[in-house]
Amino acid sequence: MSWSREISGCGLAGIISRKRELIPGEDIVTSIVHQEERGNQLGAGYAGYGIYPQFPDCYALHIMYDDPHARKNTEEYIKDCFVVEHFEGIPTRRVPSIVDRPIFYRYFVVPVELPGEEVNPDDYVMTVVMEINDKIDGAFVISSGKNMGVFKGVGGPAEIAEFFRIDEYKAHQWIAHTRFPTNTPGWWGGAHPFTLLDWAVVHNGEISSYGINRRYLEMFGYKCTLMTDTEVVAYLVDLLVRRHRLPLKLAANVLAAPFWKDIDRMEEKKRRLFTALRMVYGSALLNGPFAILVAWNGGMMGLNDRIKLRPLVVAVDGDRVYMASEESAIRAACPHPSRVWAPKAGEPVIVPFDDSKDAWEVKGCQIL
Repeated sequence: MSWSREISGCGLAGIISRKRELIPGEDIVTSIVHQEERGNQLGAGYAGYGIYPQFPDCYALHIMYDDPHARKNTEEYIKDCFVVEHFEGIPTRRVPSIVDRPIFYRYFVVPVELPGEEVNPDDYVMTVVMEINDKIDGAFVISSGKNMGVFKGVGGPAEIAEFFRIDEYKAHQWIAHTRFPTNTPGWWGGAHPFTLLDWAVVHNGEISSYGINRRYLEMFGYKCTLMTDTEVVAYLVDLLVRRHRLPLKLAANVLAAPFWKDIDRMEEKKRRLFTALRMVYGSALLNGPFAILVAWNGGMMGLNDRIKLRPLVVAVDGDRVYMASEESAIRAACPHPSRVWAPKAGEPVIVPFDDSKDAWEVKGCQIL
């Protein structure tokens, strides 16, 4: 197959069952492989939620190692920080085109109790993840949430799916990505999704505000080490929603904030709110063209930049919601959806699970 550059680059796909019914891995593979020409075989990946029901209360650390020495050093550190309930190599298949591959392991862990200290478990895990990625040479945590995991690497979406045996998993939601690197290298840790805790992000576009976003995040203890601009999106969502407790819709309006000229036209109460958000969180604004999918244990969100420079399409079929860069990718997995539309620029589409504690946040937002 010959490859030519796709001007809008990269491909996204997401499927969620609002009733938490399990979706075979083949469905998300079908959708993202249909967009294979949007990538150039230098990166692809998948995130599945609900794939580890046997360890529902454990943080599942998926870690990529360059060599056995990195694994040894990391495991010594993990044993000091966590109670390890179970660990194993992540099952893979031999794929002829994948010849230079890292070592992949997964660890199901619970934070140790620190005498005399009350520590938020999520903050504790975040700190450990940042330390591993920053301080241990050749080790990278690629996911760290509960009952979820990320599988990604250098290759096309079909190759990465075969390599990680995605067809053997079932999840109540999936997101996937095929990559066309532009300003950053095509390497295993730089493939999407990017994660922290149970947040997972896939992105099409370029974050031209990466430098400002990165410096802002560093003030809160985040360390950007994976050499790809999308990393800041996952950390910003964690900061805004988990740590600063903004409703997801407001967080989306920080990332893709309205223009000042539009804020000036709002009625007074709304104008004051959006003015405050722009002033407080100006360094969290994402500049540049982007379409992103954000998944977490409460649901999924799709979001475009403020002038919609990258494509994003949404469809519904029963309790399932599909998102992708192209309508054809949705129809490849769901031939006859009941509704299909393209969200407006900067308008989040938030899809909570029916039983999610986050469902109340989406009132007034574009949702089904």
